[in-house]
Amino acid sequence: MDVVFPRCAGLDVHKKRITACRIVPDPTGQKAEGITELQPFGTMTRDLLALADWLTEASITHVAMESTGEYWKPVYNLLEDTFTVFLVNAAHVKNVPGRKTDKADARWLAKLMRFGLLQASFIPPKGQRDLRDLTRYRTKLVQERVREVNRVQGVLERANIKLASVIADIMGVSGRAMLEALIAGRADPATMAALAKRRMRSKIPVLEQALTGIVHDHHRQLLAMQLAHIDFLDEQIEALNAAIETSLKALSTAEPSREAQPLPLTFSRAVELLDTIPGIDQRGAEVIVAEIGIDMSRFETAPRLAAWAGVAPGNDESAGKQRSGKTRKGNRPLRAILTQLAHAAVRTKDTYLSALYQRLVAYLRLADKYLGLLASRLRGVNQPVIRTRRGFQPLVTHRWPAFERKVSAPNLSPPT
Repeated sequence: MDVVFPRCAGLDVHKKRITACRIVPDPTGQKAEGITELQPFGTMTRDLLALADWLTEASITHVAMESTGEYWKPVYNLLEDTFTVFLVNAAHVKNVPGRKTDKADARWLAKLMRFGLLQASFIPPKGQRDLRDLTRYRTKLVQERVREVNRVQGVLERANIKLASVIADIMGVSGRAMLEALIAGRADPATMAALAKRRMRSKIPVLEQALTGIVHDHHRQLLAMQLAHIDFLDEQIEALNAAIETSLKALSTAEPSREAQPLPLTFSRAVELLDTIPGIDQRGAEVIVAEIGIDMSRFETAPRLAAWAGVAPGNDESAGKQRSGKTRKGNRPLRAILTQLAHAAVRTKDTYLSALYQRLVAYLRLADKYLGLLASRLRGVNQPVIRTRRGFQPLVTHRWPAFERKVSAPNLSPPT
């Protein structure tokens, strides 16, 4: 087998310890497999700098390591500027069973690296990774806010307050005013129902019935703490929104003039383009751009990007039989936001994605399953929008694929 990288190394990374193996050519030419050296290192910054010096001393050019939790990230951050670092899927580089040690794993990675048998995972550039940290943390806070609102609903149910049966959003203007009055001790249902605003005032008689309950002091205490937590989360989310906007502008170093046509593609421009797709809003576009970036050449085709995101059907065939079409995990944050946006796209009117979903559900009665297909189609629309640097271009009915042509709508656009 031909040697592809004569000077390379493999790292077996753990929380407190790294086992490094470097392979260099034998200057005498007697050892065709090269000279192998093993060395343990710690994971503190000083130890990682010593590791970098040890690799530089042997003129190492390529380094391979497994993606083990979060522990690879500090190592990658310190080595990426000096070496070509391959972050590989641990499932792709399994060693022989029964021979698993730290030294054996490091040596095996180095050997695979030497012969060019490893496939590197996609790691975004530093600026994009920083943006991705912000969007992922914002998603966690939004999810936590939803959980906290559900806890508020649980306290109301235990207090026999059926506010959610009348108001769709108990954290809206009217619902929040009633909750504040409930916490303050003004538990008279008529007084609280009179706080309804605008169109909600037509429901005052029903609100009086819903607000009649058995409220104890500990209910008020819990509600006060939960509302304070929700307010805190709202502040944090707004702060992250501002930080994400600043990060997008920083990544788009040279903001193009609006008179220039076509506009050069930047991160901010990519968000604007994705926002033109039915079902995708600005927040969803920010998450998509943070996860995949703006360079579509790394994914080659839209189906490959859909597979990487985890929204494409799996392929498991043996003896001529298709055993399973289960999707793989893929990029979990990206897959989650695409599924969420697919739900939104279903509710749009006179669009290709909505019509496709309604047709599949009508024929096959599998609504949840085909939300995944819709997410895949949505992912397929995103790539050409970014690649061509043009907004979403709707097509007329006769341009649809034949299978989807019978759905009647005037302004639909399938992915190219």
